[in-house]
This record gives sequence, structure tokens and C-alpha cells, in this order.
Amino acid sequence: MRLNYLFYATGLVIKYVGFVLLIPITVALFYKDYSSIIPFLSTGLVSILSGFGIQKLSGSIENLNDIKKSEALFVVAISWMLFGIITAIPFLFYGISPTDSVFEAVSGITTTGATILTRYDYPKVMFFWRSFLQWLGGMGIIVLFVAVLPQFAVAGRQMFFAEAPGPVEEKLSPRIRNTASALWGIYLGLTVLAVILLISAGMPKFDAVCNAMSTLAAGGFSPNALSTMGYNSNLITWIITVFMFIAGMSFILQLRAIKQKNPLTLFKSEEFRVYTYIVFVISLLVALALYFNDGYKIFDAVTAGFYQVISIMTSTGSASVDFAHWSFSAKLLLFTAFFTGSCAGSAGGGIKLTRWMLVFKSMKYELFRILHPNAVTNIKIDNTIVQPEIVRQIVVFVFFYFLIFGLSTLAVSLIEQDAVIALSGSITTLGDIGPGFGEIGPMGSFYNLHISTKIIFIFNMLVGRLELIPFLVFLQKDFWNFKQN
Repeated sequence: MRLNYLFYATGLVIKYVGFVLLIPITVALFYKDYSSIIPFLSTGLVSILSGFGIQKLSGSIENLNDIKKSEALFVVAISWMLFGIITAIPFLFYGISPTDSVFEAVSGITTTGATILTRYDYPKVMFFWRSFLQWLGGMGIIVLFVAVLPQFAVAGRQMFFAEAPGPVEEKLSPRIRNTASALWGIYLGLTVLAVILLISAGMPKFDAVCNAMSTLAAGGFSPNALSTMGYNSNLITWIITVFMFIAGMSFILQLRAIKQKNPLTLFKSEEFRVYTYIVFVISLLVALALYFNDGYKIFDAVTAGFYQVISIMTSTGSASVDFAHWSFSAKLLLFTAFFTGSCAGSAGGGIKLTRWMLVFKSMKYELFRILHPNAVTNIKIDNTIVQPEIVRQIVVFVFFYFLIFGLSTLAVSLIEQDAVIALSGSITTLGDIGPGFGEIGPMGSFYNLHISTKIIFIFNMLVGRLELIPFLVFLQKDFWNFKQN
């Protein structure tokens, strides 16, 4: 890998991130909270100056058009790690420890929504900051810069798919910049629509902005200590439910439906049909468990069932009820949603349903070959043949996903001496979901966990957000062959 390309691209990203991170200053000015200007001004300046410094190490580069895939993976991984450290700075100004600050910041940018906060009497601008970080991370900082920076006009393709890897590399236009711009346009439009509807439903304006950003990012941070439950409104709950479901859909698929002016285009996607089916089945099963075992009224059971299942499946992680008090059967059904994931190309986390579909189709294919060894069959998604090497990559991905889950569960079990925290905490951070069970439940906090556990969970959140690939390549010896040019 060429060091000058790595320095130039990383510095470029970090530099322009700094300008974006100055935006919360406008919120501080609006609420006349002048003392909160310094934390965000400091953060922006640190990012801008760091970017200039890193970029200067690259020497002279005219463009990034011939950046290699391995270099793009490295730049994306390093950029996200630096992004997590830099965005932790404002939390330090509010008396939060360095480890907890990084935990909260990484939870924000990865749209996990796990929090170390135990009180909610901080200035409004800090709660805006948390939701703003999730909103940036939901679509992706690299995707944002691919959309607006001419330096990424060509090289952006490698970085686009390095930040948002999926089973297939899908594009809607010959120029990746056009696609990135269109995706951000949909993302922004849906966010504005969510704000308007939440305000119309009676949510305070500031809360509506924060919750809309977190919801479309499939993040879950809220300025209300009780999350969605704190607003005590079925209308607000259902509005957020709908937008969480949308956040779990492929934005590329949404863009295609908009271009064709036909919502039924969504159902041409096999993944979307599976996503919708699983949401309805698990939600209804949870609703039945709540009705028969927890004494919920039928409407409340359906509301809570759909909200929490969609929240967990899309990795939003916000809560309309404290599901820690549900019966065992309801919690067990909900726990299955921790492993499903949302659609590829969405703001949601987890393994992604397309990968699960290909894993099960691969299993079916291998069983068929046992009975018919001479038969020629192909694995297809949406009537398109999936190449065998892609299927193999997905099987490896799923293997490493559960390997990391198992190792982190084992390590946290030894540290915390609590299997519930270890199991739910590991999967909820690796899947970027947010709340777990027990002490780290929907109304709980990760604050009391050991510092070693928090570091493990920080690693899980970053790996989960970038879907393992940029980090797995770090394990390859050849990856670490650097040269100046």
C-alpha cells in the first residue's frame, strides 16, 4: 500500500469532517448557551488541523483516481477510528471520563445507541450532538464526502463500498457521486418529514429534531431519559415505528422506487419481502406473548410488539416500553431479532438479511447436491445468479461474525461475571443495536461496566458498523506491505 495515498485520503476526510462538526455551534447560539461553544469549536479545530497535518505527510498527489481497494479499506477503517476519538472531545468538557466519552461517541457514529449516561440534565446542545453523530454515521461520512467532494469523483467508488460493504455492489448510475448525492437527498428528506410529523403529533420541536435524526439513522439516542416511552403517545410511537422500518430498508431500493414513481417496486426485491415477512411474524408473535402472558391490552400489545421488534431488527434500539420486565417468552422472541439484521444498503446494522438468505440458499444447494451430485444449479437473488466466490465470502463473514461474538461473550463473562450482560452486550454492540438485557437494558446504562468491557464493546461497535471487512483484511500479512509511492 502507498503511504502517500493513505495519508492524503485520510487527511482529506478528517479535515472536512472538522467543518461538519462545527454545526452544533449554531444550536448553542440558538439557545444562548455560549459556554457550550468551546467544546464544539475545539472539536472542529482539532479535526481540521489534524486533517491538514495528515494530508501534508502525503507530499504531492494530484488525484485519488487510482486508489486500490486495500488502500480504500484502510482509509475507511482508520478514518472511522479517528472519527470516534475526535467526536469524543465534547463529552470530556461535560465531565465524562475519557473511556466513557469514546464509548458514547463511538456508539453515536456507529448508530449503536448504547449509552453510559446515567443523568439527562446536560445542555440541549449535547443531546443534539449525540443525535447528530448518529445521523452522520447512519448514511456514512465517506458517502457524504463522495457526494460533495470532487477529489472523490472517481476514487469514491472504492471508498463507497468499503464503508458500506454488502453481498453485492449495486449502483444506480455510472457516476458513484450521483448515487451518493441521491442517497443523501432521500436521507435528508425523510429526516425532515419525520421532524414535521413528530411535531404535529405533539413532540417538542427540539426533541423532534433529535429523535428524527436518530430514528432515520437507526440509532436510537433520545434527549428523553425514557426514550420513546417518555412521550406517552401512541401516535408518536407509531410514527417512529414507521420511520424505523423505512431506515431498515435499502436506500438504493427506495431510490429506485422513487425514480420509477412506483412504490410496488419495493416488493420486487426478494430481500424486502423477507424483511417485511419476518417483521410481521416476529412482531405478531411478541404481541401474542404480551397479550396472553403479560396482561397487555390487544392494541398495546401490537404497538409494543411491532415497535420493539422493528427497533431491534433495524438496530435502532430505542424503546417504547421497558422490555426488561416482559415475560420470558416475549423476551426470548425479541432476542431472536438481535440476530436477524435489516436490509443491505440500509442504515441498520446486524448481519443483514441478504447474507442470511444466501447462507440458507447455500445450505439448501449443498443438500441438493448430496442427492443429485451431477445436477447443475445456481444460487439466485432477485433472479440474478450470485457468483460462488461471493457466497464463499458471505459464509466466511458469518463465521467471523459469530467468532467475534463468541470471543467477546467469553471475555466479558470472565470480566463481569454475568452471562446476561456478556451475551446481550456482545450481540447488541456487534450488531450496533443498543440496549441489551439486565443492567444494560432499555432503561439501563453501560456506565457501571468494567473499563475492559467497554473497550471490547467499543471494538465491537466499530467492527459491526463497518461490517467486519475492513478489519478482517488487517489480519492478512500482505496487507501490511507499505511503500512511499
